[in-house]
Amino acid sequence: MNSVATENSRLTRRVAAIKALAHPSRLKIAEALQAGPVCVGDLERLVGSDMSTVSKHLSLMRSAGLVTCERRGVQVFYQLACVCLPDFLRCVDDLYPTAKSDCGVDCCAP
Repeated sequence: MNSVATENSRLTRRVAAIKALAHPSRLKIAEALQAGPVCVGDLERLVGSDMSTVSKHLSLMRSAGLVTCERRGVQVFYQLACVCLPDFLRCVDDLYPTAKSDCGVDCCAP
């Protein structure tokens, strides 16, 4: 694979992962999974959507490589596959400081 194709493939994977997080319900799921595996029923209650909707969110997150799943009897448990995701989310939180920015420009403050 040439360097342009390799770069495009890398960017495509990054876009897929970021898009997979770009929904409030999927962010709730990602945050819940930081504590460890969670069954689909609990995620359904957390998100407040029907099983079909939650399954679609989880499928998208699996396709992007963010989560994995494991069947335990009749239940399916999901867990984070992307172990650096909690650090990434904390970094995103730090983009929006609660106090005026160090640069002193009003537009940087919330």
